[in-house]
Amino acid sequence: MSTGANPVGSPVAQAFARAKEEGRAALVGYLPAGFPSVDGSIDAFKVMVDAGCDVIEVGLPYSDPVMDGPTIQAAAQQALDAGVRTTDVLRVVEAVAGTGVATVVMTYWNPVERYGVARFAADLSAAGGAGLITPDLTPDEAGPWLAASDDHDLDRIFLVAPSSTDARIGYTVSHCRGFVYATAVMGVTGARTSTSDLAGPLVARTKAATDLPVAVGLGVSDGDQAAEVAAFADGVIVGSAFVRKVLDAGGDAATARKELRALTEDLADGVRRG
Repeated sequence: MSTGANPVGSPVAQAFARAKEEGRAALVGYLPAGFPSVDGSIDAFKVMVDAGCDVIEVGLPYSDPVMDGPTIQAAAQQALDAGVRTTDVLRVVEAVAGTGVATVVMTYWNPVERYGVARFAADLSAAGGAGLITPDLTPDEAGPWLAASDDHDLDRIFLVAPSSTDARIGYTVSHCRGFVYATAVMGVTGARTSTSDLAGPLVARTKAATDLPVAVGLGVSDGDQAAEVAAFADGVIVGSAFVRKVLDAGGDAATARKELRALTEDLADGVRRG
């Protein structure tokens, strides 16, 4: 069984360590690969990296999401309608990881299983990817992934929730590497106007069970909310707010880049005020 330790040299571990040395939380930014296009998503990620994201989550578009709210669903569907496939996602990972930023894939489990778990792990590692966030895969059912991630020194990031018992949190984090994803909103993802009062207690319970960084995803949409979360978490995860900027740009790439940069800079300032 894994001890929950970071592999030596894990890009994700290094990103969180650098943020901690600077006395702040890490900023984790998400977009679906292939949205608004494959090259467009690469350009968007590069803007986010340049403007202050410490870790990038590349979303693998999926037709039957169980956790995503309407904003991310709309973006993922747009990518799927354009014909984006897993090989395209890996191309995006390679381009983003090539910037030097820690890059992970966020994916539901079915596409990985269909691609082949061992093959996916090998191809993700070859592309420079650091690991996977798997929202619908629990450690109990992750045997093939645990083995494949060990074979390729990939981080595996499982989720804990406010409904998780202390025993369940302990079991989950013992199988995590990189960081632990604390989803502090019960329900689907999406930007919210206020942060959840469930987040602080969940992070405290999780940190009591592991030395790994704990990052929170709960619909943060601006720097002030990022500062609130950064006050108690090691990382702030932002997805829907980034996606919304691209959707609202309506295909105008220059506007999308400008809005993404402004949002990233605001969030990066927020995690430094936390």
